[in-house]
Amino acid sequence: MSATFDLNERPDYDDVLQHIADYVLTYRIDSPEAWDTARNCLIDTLGCGLLALRFPECTKHLGPLVEGTVVPHGARVPGTSFRLDPVKAAWDIGCIVRWLDYNDTWLAAEWGHPSDNLGGILAIADHLSQRRVADGKSPLTMRQVLECMIMAHEIQGVLALENSFNRVGLDHVVLVKVASTAVTAKLMGANREQLLSALSHAWVDGQSLRTYRHAPNAGSRKSWAAGDATSRAVRLADIAMRGEMGIPGVLTAPQWGFYDVLFSKTNKDQALKPVDKRQFSLPQAFGSYVMENVLFKISFPAEFHAQTAAEAAVILHPVVKDRLQEIDRIVITTHESAIRIISKVGKLANAADRDHCLQYMTAVPLIFGNLIAEQYEDSFHAANPIIDELRDKMEVVEDEGYTKEYLEADKRSIANAIQVFFLDGSSTDKVAVEYPIGHRRRRVDGIPLLEDKFRNNLMTRFAGQRCDEIWSVCKDQKRLEETPVQDFVSLFVI
Repeated sequence: MSATFDLNERPDYDDVLQHIADYVLTYRIDSPEAWDTARNCLIDTLGCGLLALRFPECTKHLGPLVEGTVVPHGARVPGTSFRLDPVKAAWDIGCIVRWLDYNDTWLAAEWGHPSDNLGGILAIADHLSQRRVADGKSPLTMRQVLECMIMAHEIQGVLALENSFNRVGLDHVVLVKVASTAVTAKLMGANREQLLSALSHAWVDGQSLRTYRHAPNAGSRKSWAAGDATSRAVRLADIAMRGEMGIPGVLTAPQWGFYDVLFSKTNKDQALKPVDKRQFSLPQAFGSYVMENVLFKISFPAEFHAQTAAEAAVILHPVVKDRLQEIDRIVITTHESAIRIISKVGKLANAADRDHCLQYMTAVPLIFGNLIAEQYEDSFHAANPIIDELRDKMEVVEDEGYTKEYLEADKRSIANAIQVFFLDGSSTDKVAVEYPIGHRRRRVDGIPLLEDKFRNNLMTRFAGQRCDEIWSVCKDQKRLEETPVQDFVSLFVI
């Protein structure tokens, strides 16, 4: 018999990890558009978090794990009085940012919300900046926060361009964990070996299943999953900074690595059929592409594949609002990703189920002319049975052109069209919206609305004078970048 054994020669770190580490440690961002978009992304992300504080189902998760805990130089959670260790603060910030499904989005082979990384970035930056000042050193500035945001967006977004984690049942928050690990380790002062170690632990770590995003198990975990991921990143970066050894072949190790265990299609009988083995594709170098092209949710707190459907429904509202009982059918023409992710029939169990239902997010603005977070709540749904009546009359069909242009790098459209047919044989026009107001192609129209959204969200938490003080800093790129992190975060403390 021939002996079998593992060849115990420790490999170099996997190429993907080295590309990420070298980008974070050496790349210099020289795109004015990226810096400006990062500023807008920052204010929008914080505003989404402030708005979420109105919902008890969100706020019940916030605060220290042990009541009364005192943390020297603790990181603050915007909109609250909490001062927490950076790991829990990252969790809380990530939770409020993501709760209403209202922060930015990236759509490709994988999708996700790159501003989820702000949880880890802001928590560790606030803590470190306070500690530096206490030690007589210069503080971190908000320019460093914006730089880490651009880099985290880029890491998450480029990895998502051609690599579909959802196809193998994994949730996209794996990319939040990886991106947050890279940039928080950078903020902590990691050298190349420490950063590579941290990244390897992010990949070898337990990864979330997508079960909580899909019928019939959709639920509120999807609203705090990214907070959990960015928090985990801070913990893993801290472990690496303490000298913990890395796992160089975490991705490529035969049988035991990420590719073989989690990213390949396996067969029930591997003795008879080979495994379809896959590795990551990196179609372009890391730069600032993702931040420049990120999608903002400006009009609606809704899963992004439905944003243009909601826009089209608002356009049709004046035509149909007085004829709701005369509707025979409603045809929603969309792209493949929307059908796969958010097209649902049958009972919707909770708010998290509703804000990921294409038909629900179309019916509400058709009826009411708008779509806001409160309209996902149980009480609103129960009081308006007409919503489900319209859902039952909807047909969802794919337009292959929409699907194609969704993936084209020079378009990245997220198209939907709606047409309503009445019992008397008449119909509305077919209203199509290819690019949502938050798309790069609509920045000129979108940014003033984004600023309005932020100022309105500020007013849900702060008095007018504080709102004006925050806005005066946030609207000025140079002033914001020069502001010490701890001073900026102090503006958001209750």
